[in-house]
Amino acid sequence: MKSHTEYLWFNTKREREFVNITDQAAEILRKSGIREGMMLVSAMHITAGVYVNDAEDGLIQDIQDWLERLAPRGDYRHHLTGETNGDAHLKNLLIGHQVILPITAGRFDLGPWQQLYYAEFDGRRRKRVIVKIIGE
Repeated sequence: MKSHTEYLWFNTKREREFVNITDQAAEILRKSGIREGMMLVSAMHITAGVYVNDAEDGLIQDIQDWLERLAPRGDYRHHLTGETNGDAHLKNLLIGHQVILPITAGRFDLGPWQQLYYAEFDGRRRKRVIVKIIGE
């Protein structure tokens, strides 16, 4: 079995941003040479996440609105530490910090509309995502 690891770096211009990283992940897969296996994509920060869903602007806005309803900006006990991003931590828990993508015949084995996204909830600083592939 082979493995391949790379990192994607982000420094978003906005505090909240959703970035389609499907093509970047596919390029990492291509470079790995792995044809059958799994790709783990994991945000390495507790105020960001990754998810798989449709690349449709209305849906992305719906996701942002849903997250804001469930974890609105506001006062949190976390802010007693001097931080101001309590809602970003909760949004990470709602979206999740990692996904596993199946690889078949050297390509992602996803549904017809599925895309991979990096979700930033406390941006404007440098963060990273690990991409780890295992397989043959």
